[in-house]
Amino acid sequence: MPTNKEKAAFAKRLKDLLEPLKIRGGTKLAQQFNLRYHGERPVTPQTAHKWLTGTTIPKPDKLRTLAEWLNVKEHWLHYGPSPGMNAKPLARGEKYPVTPETIEHASRLVSKVVSLNPKDRFLVEEMIERLAGEDTDEA
Repeated sequence: MPTNKEKAAFAKRLKDLLEPLKIRGGTKLAQQFNLRYHGERPVTPQTAHKWLTGTTIPKPDKLRTLAEWLNVKEHWLHYGPSPGMNAKPLARGEKYPVTPETIEHASRLVSKVVSLNPKDRFLVEEMIERLAGEDTDEA
């Protein structure tokens, strides 16, 4: 369960993203959000107000819609930047700068991948290429 500090930080990120769109209140946010959301239950102005005031963080399906609409990564919108990273959201396709921590983490992952049997290693490599948008076989 998110802490009050995490909910407040989410609300600040959301408000900062909505400011250039001139969306400041729960009513306007709910209206604009519901134009883009295709789930079962639309958002009420009260719920949108709770997002903006840091009372709640949206459920995953609604968070996904917000991130797509505002052109930021879902993880960044929910959790904020990784420690030591700048606070600017990344647009889809934009990459975080490589840091020593990233290199260390990647090195550990590579060690695990190369220890897999060839079939599993192939599956992991294919999955990574597809998620990274490098799947060249699609038309």
